[in-house]
Amino acid sequence: MRQNTLILLLLIFSLSVACTSAPDRRIKIIIDADTANEVDDLFALVGAMATDTFDIKGITSAQFHTSRLGFDSTVRESQKLNEDLVRLAERTDIPLPLGANGPLLAMDQPNISPASNFIVEQANALSEGDSLVLVILGSCTNVASAILQDPGIIPKVRVHYLGIWHNPETNEYNKKEFNSGNDTIAVDLLLSTPGLDLTIMSATTSQHLVFDKDLTRNQLADNGELGEYLMDRWETFFRWWKPEDKAKQKWIMWDVAILESISNPELSQKKIFLTPPENGARPITIYTKINEVEMEARYWKTVDKLILK
Repeated sequence: MRQNTLILLLLIFSLSVACTSAPDRRIKIIIDADTANEVDDLFALVGAMATDTFDIKGITSAQFHTSRLGFDSTVRESQKLNEDLVRLAERTDIPLPLGANGPLLAMDQPNISPASNFIVEQANALSEGDSLVLVILGSCTNVASAILQDPGIIPKVRVHYLGIWHNPETNEYNKKEFNSGNDTIAVDLLLSTPGLDLTIMSATTSQHLVFDKDLTRNQLADNGELGEYLMDRWETFFRWWKPEDKAKQKWIMWDVAILESISNPELSQKKIFLTPPENGARPITIYTKINEVEMEARYWKTVDKLILK
């Protein structure tokens, strides 16, 4: 009897040790979002908070000063929405450092902010051999500033950027894209920085992920206040750049595409390309295709697991 008890206790102890020592395989991530610029940012952040793939170290706010709808402090508009989303999703444990309110003025001058300081701190706090994924959903100001503040973080971070138009057949870049236009210097800095692990989800590729308003409303019907908040954003946001589809029946979910591709890499394809000559012609990774049908289905399956009240 005593022997059986001893065996049971050893088994319980072994299981306890195994549970406490199991490595955390979640992706350490900071999401830099110009949340107030559009609608898709909000959906992307909710999806990121819902998945168990990510260990979200922080959500930083980004500026979008070229928008017709922007006020004097676009970064604070993004900050306010970030605060609302973590509250409604019951994820107030996530830090929300405020980003810079304007773009870089020169390639060697960071626009220092709580967000860029936070990125540097989190990168330097990593264990040896670990890495931090920085996902940029808008302007590149905060991440570029962090790199300028402390170039020592370059080997510790992996940057994923949503922006530019790109032709994978000819490797032609078109930087006249909204996100890129909000800090052209920061974009060039990321493209040109030797040794920086950079992956781009181009607007060319992400534009294929489109949500339907009625289907989205049905998906969010039982999701309480957070679901209402998302649909209210869709209904009330003035889409100034698209005169057709005045009822806003369809919405491109650019930002959802990049986060879903990181969380579910099997849903996208990417290749190595050289950056433009003015950026040193160095190798980076660019997404060339997404499985938009499966990506949308996977997104809703994940969001449904989030407890929304």
